[in-house]
Amino acid sequence: MKTTKLFIGQQLREIREEHKLTQAKFASKLGISTSYINQMENNQRHVTASVLMGLAEHYAVDIASLSKQDGDRLIADLVECFADPVFNGKTPSSHELRLATQNSPGVARSLITLHQTLRRTNDRLAELDSTITNTGSIVVPTPYEEVRDHFHFINNYIHDLDIEAEKLATSLKDKSNDRYQSLAAYIKKAHGVVVTESDSADSPLRSFDLQTKRLELNRHTHRASKAFHVAHQIALLEHEQRIRNHIEKAKFQSEEAARICGIGMANYFAGATSLPYKDFHAAAIESRHDLNYLANHFETSIEQVAHRLSTLQRPKRLGVPIFFARIDRAGNITKRHSATKLQFARFGSACPIWNAHQAFESAGKIIRQLAETPDGVKYLCMALTVDKPSIGQVATARRYSLAIGCEIKYRDQFIYGDGLDINAPGAFEPIGVSCRICERPNCEQRAVPPFKSKLHINPNSRTVIPYSIVSSN
Repeated sequence: MKTTKLFIGQQLREIREEHKLTQAKFASKLGISTSYINQMENNQRHVTASVLMGLAEHYAVDIASLSKQDGDRLIADLVECFADPVFNGKTPSSHELRLATQNSPGVARSLITLHQTLRRTNDRLAELDSTITNTGSIVVPTPYEEVRDHFHFINNYIHDLDIEAEKLATSLKDKSNDRYQSLAAYIKKAHGVVVTESDSADSPLRSFDLQTKRLELNRHTHRASKAFHVAHQIALLEHEQRIRNHIEKAKFQSEEAARICGIGMANYFAGATSLPYKDFHAAAIESRHDLNYLANHFETSIEQVAHRLSTLQRPKRLGVPIFFARIDRAGNITKRHSATKLQFARFGSACPIWNAHQAFESAGKIIRQLAETPDGVKYLCMALTVDKPSIGQVATARRYSLAIGCEIKYRDQFIYGDGLDINAPGAFEPIGVSCRICERPNCEQRAVPPFKSKLHINPNSRTVIPYSIVSSN
C-alpha cells in the first residue's frame, strides 16, 4: 500500500515561531540538520516519522491533526476563483494549487478575498440601471459574509470555547434533568442574573439588561431554545475576553463583522453546552448518526444536531467528516460547512439535482441520495425540512432544508446508508457544486454555462439547453 507523504511546512513554521525558536535550535531539538528543517518548512521535503514523534514529544503536537487535509477547502475555493472569465481559462494545475495552499495559505486566502470583492463589484454594477453613480467605492464583503468565511476557515471548531462549554454542561449534569432550569439557576448563582419570561409574542427572543441583571426570554419559544439563550448569555458574561481574543486575531474589516462574530462565538458556546462534545460524539457513533435519536436524547432540535455534527473537529476525538448546509426556499445557502472535499459555491445557487432541493417536496421526511461530484468522489447525502414556527401573530413561518452527508466510504457509520445498493447501475446521481463551475456537458438541469468552457451554438439543432459545451481537454 502506497504511503502518503506529508508536507506540513506552514504548520512547522508556526510551531517554531510560537516557541520563538530559530531554525537551528528547532532542528537541534528534533535531532536533524538546519538545512533539513529549512527544506521541510518550504515543503521541499516531506516530514519523516522521527520528526513527527519529536513534535509530539517536545511540543505536545497532535500528529493526527497535522495530517488532516484542511487545504482541500482552500483549493476548492481557489478553483472557483480561477474559473472566473477574468483569468481567461488559465487555471493553475492541481499541483500548483496544492503548493500554494501548503506554502502560502495567507496569500491564497487574500486572492480569494480579492476575487470575492471583484464578484460583488460586478454583481452590484449588473444590478444598476444605465445610470451608474460615480461614488468610486469598492464593494467589500458584507459583515455576515466575512464572519461566515472566518468560521469556514477555522474549520467551524473553537477549541477553548468548546472545552469551557463541556465543563459547564458537566457541572450541571446531576443538578436537574431540565437543562433550562439548571442554566437559569446557574446564571443567577454565578452572576446574580434573574431569568424572566415575557408574555408578549412580539417581544425579543432574548433581552438582557446589565443594570438590573435581568434576562428576559420570550415565553412562546421552545424550552430548548430558552436554554440556548441562557447559555449564550453565560458565554458573554464569562468568556468575553476569550471571544475578544478570537475576534482580534480574525482582523475583521468592520466593527459590524466583529460584533456579528461575537454573537456567533456565543452561539457556538451555547450549542456546545447543549451538546457537550464527548457525550455527543459517543452518542453519534453509537446511534450511527441517527438525527431523530440524537435530537430526542439531547432534547434539542435536529438542526442543532446536524450543525453540531459538522463541528466535531477536536484533536484525538474527530467525528466523521461531513458537510452541512441550510437552504431556504429560494435556494440561498444560509449556513454551510464542509469537512469533506465537497465545498459549497460562494456565488450562485447549489446544484438543482442535489436532494437538498427535493426535500421541500417531501416535508418532514429524511430523503437519501447517492451522489457523485465531477471529481469522482461519491457521497451519501441526507436532506430534510425543518420549520421555524412564527411567534408574532402576523409572522410567516419559515421553512428550511437541511442537508448533511459524508463520503461513501463512511456510509456504514450512518443508519441512513442501510439498504442502499451502491453497486447498482446509475446508483449515484451526477451532481456538481454550481452550474458556473460544473463542466458536465450533458446536464439537462443546467441553468447557466460553465465559466471555463467554450460553447458551440448550432442554429439548426436544438437540445434541452440551447448550446453544447466544448470540452476543455
